[in-house]
Amino acid sequence: MKNIMVHKGLIGSVCFSEEDMVFHGKIEGIIDLVSYEGSTVEELVTNFHEAVDDYLELCKEVGKEPGKSYKGSFNVRINPDLHKKAAIKAKIMGISLNQFVLIAIEKELTNHRG
Repeated sequence: MKNIMVHKGLIGSVCFSEEDMVFHGKIEGIIDLVSYEGSTVEELVTNFHEAVDDYLELCKEVGKEPGKSYKGSFNVRINPDLHKKAAIKAKIMGISLNQFVLIAIEKELTNHRG
């Protein structure tokens, strides 16, 4: 089970506060902080959809591109043995470790849509 929701291409987190007896979350992958809550699952989903719609409308009104810009680079921390195996496999394939990781990510995204 995933603890996310998706509406109009934006992802929302799903959390539960036992202390407050409320579901809550925020829109992920954007620079701005947009949160929502609900006392039932149905209310949470409705409020998430409204938060996304409001956020997109606000972005449109102010001429701002919704979301977060991605530079195309990030650090990945893995155990040393896996790092060694990947480096050896990349060398055998005649490509860089960076290219090897890129191919692996593209393959995973192609094979597991949705």
